[in-house]
Amino acid sequence: MNYNEIINKYYAEVPELRHILIIHSHGVMQKALRIARKHPELRADLKFLEEAAMLHDIGIIKTDAKGISCFGKEPYIRHGILGAEMLRAEGFERHARVCERHTGTGLTATEIIEQKLPLPPRDFLPESIEEQIICYADKFFSKTRPKEEKTCEAARKSIAKFGEATLQRFLDMEKRFE
Repeated sequence: MNYNEIINKYYAEVPELRHILIIHSHGVMQKALRIARKHPELRADLKFLEEAAMLHDIGIIKTDAKGISCFGKEPYIRHGILGAEMLRAEGFERHARVCERHTGTGLTATEIIEQKLPLPPRDFLPESIEEQIICYADKFFSKTRPKEEKTCEAARKSIAKFGEATLQRFLDMEKRFE
């Protein structure tokens, strides 16, 4: 099964949300591929980057975020682990790890506990180069304006709201990928 078949399986009945997901994910995928091509020394798997970028937000359908046509029951912050569950059920373990590790600039168990986030208290930090690239690329595209790519400055400003550690992880990725 390819990423289009997986998206269609879960999003066939919700065309508005499917459109938002595809436009957002396509922008993330294009940026991720540009980064990988700019940095061949990273040896990123381009085919996997394409697939995982298109599937990284598959779990939004199960969340409650009416502003982007999500009418599920779960808090939006859980979309990564929900997507990971969906992709594991499809047999896509490597893709599932991208889902659960892309929120913010990743999350630590300490951050989850201190902020009382509705997530399992463990680290969800991007590890593989592909996880890191997709996590970084995702910060440049919102779902409310999915066709617009943010500048580095705008992405920094947006991510800074989540604390110094989150911003520092972003700055480290920016140094590596820009």
